[in-house]
Amino acid sequence: CPSPHLPTPQAAFAHLALAFRCDTFTLQQRVQVEKRARDAAEENIQEELGQCRAALERLGRSCASAGCKEALEQLQHNLAVLSAAVERATSAAEKLGAVHQEARMSRAAEVMVQHVENLKRHHMREHAELEEMKRLIQQNSRNRQLAETQDDVEPRLRPHPLKRTFQQGSARRRVSIAVIPKQLL
Repeated sequence: CPSPHLPTPQAAFAHLALAFRCDTFTLQQRVQVEKRARDAAEENIQEELGQCRAALERLGRSCASAGCKEALEQLQHNLAVLSAAVERATSAAEKLGAVHQEARMSRAAEVMVQHVENLKRHHMREHAELEEMKRLIQQNSRNRQLAETQDDVEPRLRPHPLKRTFQQGSARRRVSIAVIPKQLL
């Protein structure tokens, strides 16, 4: 008996099928929304990085000492590293999202495969039972036909009571004649 907290394979299959239909129906809209959100986040990051670069340039024009210029160059280098790291993080986030989606789809596909395997086993069991029933019905039909045929043939094969008496009498006569030696005849 299945637990009330765990859905049956059929219920899980029905839920997944409904989820796939809903996902398919809304997929284009969700892709567009997520793409706009990603593009907006990337634009915001690039804008912030651009403002940092502009501030460093302004600071570099007003800085005269060698130590200050060296610090500004280090900040510009760090800003370039940060920009590259943001791009790698964005790419990694997209890959992570794809892997998460693959994991969800893999679990859903596993449930569906299990349901199909259960259906196949159920079908094979019912098919075997059907074949066994067919075999039994054919066997019973043959037995019935054989019995009916024997009932029809037996009266023909059995001699009439008078014929049987006559045949028995003539057989006795033949035996008695055969027993008498030829010399006596």
